[in-house]
Amino acid sequence: MKLGILGFAHSHVGMYIAEWRKTGAMELTAGWDHDVKRAAESGLPVCQTIAELLGQVEAVVIAAETSRHAELVEQAAAAGKAIILQKPLALTLADADRIVAAVRNVPFTLAWQMRVDPHNVQLKSLLATGAFGKVCMLRRRHGLPTQTWPDFAKTWHVQPELNRDVFADDAAHPLDFLYWLRGMPVSVSAELGTLVNPAIVNDTGIAVLRFADGSLGEVSCSFVAVAGENVTEVICERGVIIQNYGDVPSCNSPRPPGAGPQLKWFLDGKWHASELPEIKNHGERIAGLAAPLAEFLHGKRPPIATAAEGRDVLRLVLACYESDQQGKRINL
Repeated sequence: MKLGILGFAHSHVGMYIAEWRKTGAMELTAGWDHDVKRAAESGLPVCQTIAELLGQVEAVVIAAETSRHAELVEQAAAAGKAIILQKPLALTLADADRIVAAVRNVPFTLAWQMRVDPHNVQLKSLLATGAFGKVCMLRRRHGLPTQTWPDFAKTWHVQPELNRDVFADDAAHPLDFLYWLRGMPVSVSAELGTLVNPAIVNDTGIAVLRFADGSLGEVSCSFVAVAGENVTEVICERGVIIQNYGDVPSCNSPRPPGAGPQLKWFLDGKWHASELPEIKNHGERIAGLAAPLAEFLHGKRPPIATAAEGRDVLRLVLACYESDQQGKRINL
């Protein structure tokens, strides 16, 4: 299948390209970017216009700045192309609605790495057995060490008109994770703050979600975290599930002596450990998305996440801002 890349702003697309070059799962045909230099650095043949690229391919990965997602999705969908869209879906619900409408008749998926991460998939499977009983609380800690990245404050990731801010960009991951596991919550309460570099707005945030069955979810985000360990804790009436080393600070920092498994659970009075291979670097997790994306394009699996699901998660992200600004719980 001939694949084109519309925009190279999201660096994750480079990892997908590297994997597809190794496996031959996709025929990498051409790239386009409004930043011609960035497109040339990809090593793909560069098209001068979007129409030129769409005329050569059967499918596209859209990895442009978030503010450009809606217009690029509409053009690709109008040309009948299968679409992979890098997260988050959009900046506004109006743009999200444009995307949902545009992709009704073409294959579409969002590129959510956490939904295909093997430890996350096993965690979801464990809950689906029912052996743990009622889920009472689910916590996900998620972070990045942005203050250690040279010139990050000058990138498009923190420009409001292109990507809102770092919380909107990256808290979308754990919010989608809870949504994927538990469905849409009925309310959100959040506190956000800028604590280290004023140019990197909302580097810290905590959101509390309440679900229809009364259970609680917590998303705790620090984008100035230089190390970590525990990332997920699920407290159920008959057991507990704990996941370690599942984000950048925890996966990429040195581990303490005797570090435990990446996924373990307490059930029936004893601890159990996952037998899945350990993942030593977060780049492995991102690159691991390439194979499921190719399987989707080849019709071998359903979408990783639909446009409608992406809209729901954007609504959760925006509700966090509403709650913080208004100082109250936002009912969904």
